[in-house]
Formats: sequence, structure tokens, C-alpha cells
Amino acid sequence: MVKTGLEKISENLPSGLKGKRIGILCHAPSITRDFRHILDIFYRMTDCRLSAVFGPQHGLYGQTQDNMIEWQSYLHPVFNVPVYSLYGEHRKPSPEMLGDIDALIIDLQDVGARLYTYIWTVKLCIEACSEKGIPVWILDRPNPIGRLPFDGPVLKKEYFTFVGGASIPMCHRMTIGEMAVWIREKYHPACDLNVVWMDGWNRNSLYNETGLPWVLPSPNMPTLQTAIVYPGTVLFEALNISEGRGTTIPFELFGAPFIDSYKLKDNLDRRKIPGCSFRVHSYIPTFHKFSNEICNGIQIHVTKPSEYYPVGTALEIFNAIVETTPKGSFQFKNPPYEYEEKLMPFDILSGDDGMRISIIERKPEIEEKQRWSAEIGEFIKEFKMVAHYPE
Repeated sequence: MVKTGLEKISENLPSGLKGKRIGILCHAPSITRDFRHILDIFYRMTDCRLSAVFGPQHGLYGQTQDNMIEWQSYLHPVFNVPVYSLYGEHRKPSPEMLGDIDALIIDLQDVGARLYTYIWTVKLCIEACSEKGIPVWILDRPNPIGRLPFDGPVLKKEYFTFVGGASIPMCHRMTIGEMAVWIREKYHPACDLNVVWMDGWNRNSLYNETGLPWVLPSPNMPTLQTAIVYPGTVLFEALNISEGRGTTIPFELFGAPFIDSYKLKDNLDRRKIPGCSFRVHSYIPTFHKFSNEICNGIQIHVTKPSEYYPVGTALEIFNAIVETTPKGSFQFKNPPYEYEEKLMPFDILSGDDGMRISIIERKPEIEEKQRWSAEIGEFIKEFKMVAHYPE
């Protein structure tokens, strides 16, 4: 049984937090296994005081549906403390936001993909707290897709944005606590960082083996299956192809009116991509790309997660679409994307321009995958320095 950082701290508050004014960065999944939310827990504590709440992208309870839907700060109606938005006018806490706290506790559920924005909100909080001399406490949670292999390009520094701020691969296998340590070591060594590690978690596992309840980390992450495919199919966000938003299984579905689903499935089947199967499944999105239009689509079914390379699979899919659609149908979207005005959206998501150029120039997939493999090999040497959990 896995015991999260929140469960450990709720049973035994560290001495460094006793008597302190506490700020908490959290969201809907910040709960114990018996569904007690972190704010309810700390509001009732007598040996510290809840003074401020911070929320990431999608709001405190996941109420904002899509990317780039900002939300505004407000006064919590029950706890009577400010709830500060870190996805709006501010993405980094201002000195005023931190003015009434002595420590910042962070409890966020990550999904194991580098471009998921929560860890980059954490990075900005580490930076802000380091500047103010405020200690940061990370309550660790599982990487839901730890069993999947490392995969994808390592993010290059010139492509750092709000969807990526550290040189790690797309599918990185780290927990949010380990990533916070990586960020502290690499970028903000002065930060007083404290991680409350989990008990009972091993890296080579999936979330459904933890005994913990699944609460949507974001509105379009409804299930573990979504999280498994997400590090690859999220790249559809930077294309003129639907990633399944506006359906009940986003990121497992992809499609467009100009795709021939049967021809595409035949092409994908011939590629013998490990760990998954493809099935024709057309759909009509209720919002987002191609809203109320029929998308000729495919659903990915992951059959062996330990053999499934989500980014490598996505590269195969992109090339298969290029091969089976009329010339010029497949297109990369132009900026802006997630506060970035100049760099190509596909590049800041994937990690650099290499994958996009590989698709445009019709290079063999193996060449691009070998490039990632070499980069990942270098990353792993440093990863071992921060890895806390066993395989």
C-alpha cells in the first residue's frame, strides 16, 4: 500500500511547520485515500494556521476546461483565506502573495509527461520562495505511468517555456518530488526544499496498483489510460488534428475529417508498433477542434505498458498520417501557444525542432528515436543522482 506525502504529514506534522502560517498550492487530487482534501485537513489543524491557498492551471478544483483559460484569484468562501491564481495575471507568486506565509506546502498530482504544467508552476514557486527565504515543502505523489520507458527528446534550454523548464525527456518516470529536487539542484540551489517522500511506492508501477483513488488531475485526464498515452498524443495539440478533446476519452482518440481511418489503420498495423493496438473509431467533438464535425479517427489501446513508447508511437502515427492523407493536409500549428509567441508549438512541446524536421523531411523514424536514446542515456546519469525510489 502506498502512503502519500499528504497522508504522512497529516498524521505527524513536521516540527518545521508547527506554529507557522501555511500557504498551500493544491488542486482537486490533493486528497488522502479516504478522500479528505488537504485544505480541510490543514484548516482544522491547531498547531499551524492556513493563511493562503494557491491554485495551478485549471483552477483549484479543475473547473477551467481547456488550455489558456485563465482564472482569477478570490477569497475562499469557507476558509476565509485568499485563493491566488497561478494561471492568470500571475504564474509566479508575487511577493505580496507570499507576504502572510512562513512556509509553502505543495501537493499536486503530476501525470508523468514533461509538458504537464504543474511542475513548472512548482518551479516558479521554488524561485519565488527562494527569493523571499520561505521554505518549500513538497508532498510527494506517484508518477502514474512509472512503468513506461523513458521516451522522447530531452528538452533543450533554448526551448524552455511554461510547458517545459528543465532538460528532461518527455516521458521522464520521475515523481513531482524528484523533479522538484532536480529543479533545486539545477536552477535554484538556495531554496530551502523539503520533500515528504511516499512510503511503499516503486517506480516500475502504474497508478492502479497503488490503492489510491484516481481524481482527475485536469479536466481532460479522466483515467489512467489517458495518462499512459498522453506523453505522445498531447503533441496533436500542435497539429491541425483533433486530440479527442470534446469526447469522453481525450488523447486516446485522434482524428480529422480529412483522414481515411481504414487506410491509416492498415498503415499503423504494418508498422508493428509495440505495446498497443489501433481500432477505427470516428467521433464528433462537442467542443475544440472540428466541433460538431465528424472526425475520422482511431483509438489507441495500450496492451503492454512496459513495452509502450508513447512518444515513439506518436512519431509513427504522424508519419503514417502524412503517408495516408492528401499532400498538405497534415500541418503544424503556428504560435502563440501557452504564453509563447515565437517558437513553434510543436517544438516547445516535443523538446526541440528535431522531431518536427524529421517528419517534414520524411526521415526514417529509427534515426529520430536513436537521437532521443542518446540524449536519454546522458539524462539517466544525472537522474540517478536524484532518484529516491526503487525500481
